[in-house]
Amino acid sequence: MTQSVARLLAESLEAHDVDQVYCVPGESYVGLTSALIEKNSIRVIVCRHEGGAGFMAVADGRLRDRAGVALVSRGPGLSNAMVSLHSAYHDATPVVMLIGQVERQDFGRLALQEQNYSRLLSDVTKLVIEVNEPEQASEAIARAFHIAESGTPGPVAVVVPEDVFDAETDAAIDAPRPRVVSAPRPNDLDRLALMLEAAERPLVLVGGGLLADAVHDNSVFVDLNRLSEEWVLPISPTHRRPQLFDATHPNYGGYMGIRVPPDLLGEMKRADLLVALGERMTDSVSQSYSFPTAPKPQLPFVHVWPDPNEVGRVWRPDLGLPCSAYEVIKALLRRGAPTDPAKRRGWVDRLNAIHRRLLAKEWEPTSDGVNFAAVVCEVDKHLAPDATVTTDAGNFASFVHRYIGFRQRQIMLASVVGAMGSGMPMAVAAALRRPGTQVVAFVGDGGALMTGNEIATARQYGASPIMIISDNGMYGTIGMHSYVRYPERPLMAGTRLTNPDFAQWGRSFGAEGITIKSEAEVADGIARAFAVRTKPVVVHCLTSAIQMSAWRRYTRSVTLP
Repeated sequence: MTQSVARLLAESLEAHDVDQVYCVPGESYVGLTSALIEKNSIRVIVCRHEGGAGFMAVADGRLRDRAGVALVSRGPGLSNAMVSLHSAYHDATPVVMLIGQVERQDFGRLALQEQNYSRLLSDVTKLVIEVNEPEQASEAIARAFHIAESGTPGPVAVVVPEDVFDAETDAAIDAPRPRVVSAPRPNDLDRLALMLEAAERPLVLVGGGLLADAVHDNSVFVDLNRLSEEWVLPISPTHRRPQLFDATHPNYGGYMGIRVPPDLLGEMKRADLLVALGERMTDSVSQSYSFPTAPKPQLPFVHVWPDPNEVGRVWRPDLGLPCSAYEVIKALLRRGAPTDPAKRRGWVDRLNAIHRRLLAKEWEPTSDGVNFAAVVCEVDKHLAPDATVTTDAGNFASFVHRYIGFRQRQIMLASVVGAMGSGMPMAVAAALRRPGTQVVAFVGDGGALMTGNEIATARQYGASPIMIISDNGMYGTIGMHSYVRYPERPLMAGTRLTNPDFAQWGRSFGAEGITIKSEAEVADGIARAFAVRTKPVVVHCLTSAIQMSAWRRYTRSVTLP
């Protein structure tokens, strides 16, 4: 049957189980949006900025472990969306981004908004596929999803010239490729089991690769807990993946986030075996390549990640397993626990004691605004067992990681690589994907005005996230770095912000607006926010700049430039 390429692409997306796409409409791909709306089988979410649309696709990719889909127009549209591609690439999140291009007859003329996307996107995507022949359109979609979801997941760009969407073709739909799951070799399992049995102070890091399996199968959590308990292993979730292990479990070995507190990190460094289970390993997780040291770790190191190109890329592991982390867990459980796992009980208990002390709901009031710890601790009281929490990038997020004890059925979404502007769009995507559940976004005053406009998208499609804004009047993380590196300079030099009344700003979108100016107002303000069920909520918290993070304060008064 002959049909337009636009309709073939729509049907190809359907075949890949796509039910929702995010976009800012553009003329370069209007043929595709018209076909999608005509078919009415895939929900088209119209966003207010391509960066927001891209971050929503990233969140969708993480929520489903299927590639999230964004549609963007050529030139400026794609340029706006590149921040989300960068985040997906570094965070190992599957995304397929369809990009409109100039008509084929205008190639090479520097036509309006023309760019060479293979060059532009070469360092922030796994692959760029250019569809210049109508017959290859469906094949390109199948290849894009396969590459995005295989090995180390990541973003793939599919570029389609404007005139190709209207071209006719009789090409058939190319069905999805079956997923390939790699299992560990028996010899490698033997070595791993022996290393774990011999270790007296092992530490197991669990990361995004394991989280992807948990999206499809909650037994991942059950089996991870069993492995921890039967083998007596301390489990440490990695940066921005805190939901992988219940924070109240006695075998929780501490959160391996960015800048681990010295007392916890010091104890962790006494480990005699480090196992990265489904963790890609980055500078954030490795504490700037110091634990383990790169390229040669200071202790025996086992790296489990499904991509052989990644295992050994930075570190030289003593044992590398390029396979599914969950397959390793199941294989170890089938083998049974070693003969004397109880010898590690004291080691696990010491790590857990430090973790519990750090998780304590304790903070000191601040004179220049609300200590954001008070807000986060109050939010934690209201979180449902299946709540979704998103955070933007910034020091304010450290309070979330310190004070919220995540459980395994809860969801945490953020840009692991630290891209500002991700918090609100990810919250909108979560609210659309998981209607009827709690969704809470923690955002700084800097990130709030980057993509906070997507609260309009939430209103348009009936999503009701709670947006909690920490307003300390500055880019707090950069202020901290300035303070540490240049202590003789004014603390807020180059970081000061002038902000709107965020509660009033939220109300202008049709959201509920709540202001918290003191700790005395925290409990009532947060309770009011969670009581609203039918529209978004913006909670404007006037927070301390002196309390630069959950772990440190400025030791001298804040001096304005």
